Amino acid sequence: MSLIKSISGIRGTIGGRSGEGLGGVDIVKFTAAYAEFMNRHARGLPRRIVVGRDARLSGAMVDHLVTGTLMAMGFDVVNIGMATTPTTELAVTGEKACGGIIITASHNPVQWNALKLLNASGEFLSDAEGKEVIAIAEAEDFSFAGVHDLGKEYHNDTWAERHIEMVKALPLVDCEAIRKAGFRVAVDAVNSVGGVVIPALLRALGVKEVVELNCEANGKFAHTPEPIPENLTQIASLMREGCADVGFVVDPDVDRLAIVMENGEMFVEEYTLVAVADYVLSRTPGSTVSNLSSSRALRDVTRARGCSYSAAAVGEVNVTTEMKRTGAVIGGEGNGGVIYPELHYGRDALVGVALFLTLLAKSGKSVSELKAGYPQYSIAKTKIELTPEIDVDAVLEAMKKRFADNDITDIDGVKIDFEDCWVHLRKSNTEPIIRIYSEASSMEKAVELGDEIKKIMSSL
Repeated sequence: MSLIKSISGIRGTIGGRSGEGLGGVDIVKFTAAYAEFMNRHARGLPRRIVVGRDARLSGAMVDHLVTGTLMAMGFDVVNIGMATTPTTELAVTGEKACGGIIITASHNPVQWNALKLLNASGEFLSDAEGKEVIAIAEAEDFSFAGVHDLGKEYHNDTWAERHIEMVKALPLVDCEAIRKAGFRVAVDAVNSVGGVVIPALLRALGVKEVVELNCEANGKFAHTPEPIPENLTQIASLMREGCADVGFVVDPDVDRLAIVMENGEMFVEEYTLVAVADYVLSRTPGSTVSNLSSSRALRDVTRARGCSYSAAAVGEVNVTTEMKRTGAVIGGEGNGGVIYPELHYGRDALVGVALFLTLLAKSGKSVSELKAGYPQYSIAKTKIELTPEIDVDAVLEAMKKRFADNDITDIDGVKIDFEDCWVHLRKSNTEPIIRIYSEASSMEKAVELGDEIKKIMSSL
């Protein structure tokens, strides 16, 4: 059993003894701690919190516990039901709430669930704020409301439709161009909430034909839910049969977007942001931001447009903070997470789909032809499983010393930039592992670099 407390929220496997997994007592404790945090920091704001969830098997159970706990703490709950992460973020501001909780473990397998915690802007809590919530939970420093001060629950199932309309209204989304292109689009939504939302969005945008794959929102994940190539063999096979012009794959909470080309090959998650950013920059020049583990391709296309690029630590809140600091017009993470401030500061696969289809329609090219026009890099990803005796900080410090002659960035783990490649080493926020990302001009070289670094780390 696992329970992980981090900047990404409270995440764990369902069941087990308290403190060992995400059991009922843990859900209540951390929800109450979040409500107490709001008691201390959201004074003057409505005592209203939005709750949304993905389609996980444990979602309804966790929803009941979270909603009941918030009401017991004296907060009204606007329950938007099954909803994407970006939809829930938009609902927080739309409902003028003081915060929100998204019940989703994102790309993690079915036995996992999590509480993602939002502020009044519909954005994730900062690292310091998240640590305060954890401290409150561990000290059980919260007090429940009396009978006359209990909160109430309200249901609002309109937010998915409202989200779609907001996306359609974006100036850079051209529904007429998409309609005229007559696209056939395949969708793999891993049997979560994206199976409802993405087909509805595509039809609203004017897509001619939608081929639905794993679009029943029953929480029975048809494959491992992270949208990476080894998990997408089903849609890749479908695309090779010529069923669609483009394939879209989303994770269970629909904040990440992967694209499959018309020939069944992966567009590659990293290039979701690269393509969308290049289109946005062609219409609205400005700066861009991605995290340290993202491809150099975004930096390259940004500079080619005469604009500036900067990198942030991994984590959506870190990227959005840097985007606000630099006034970026587009940003995100190389895992397929597109953040477009014109709508909101959150990773949003719906925005990614709409902007990409507009780009595709206006270009007159196939998806593979589009991909060929961008700087070509390959990222390899490997990991080291953590055990209690591993001193992560000491290992990373030793790596810094070993490669001190190179360009080192240590705002988030250790990134080593070589002339024609790079490697990024960091402890995961969501799993007990050290992630190793390596990028080079070919996958063979990227894998070789990652394996070499892994051997050196293992020896330490």
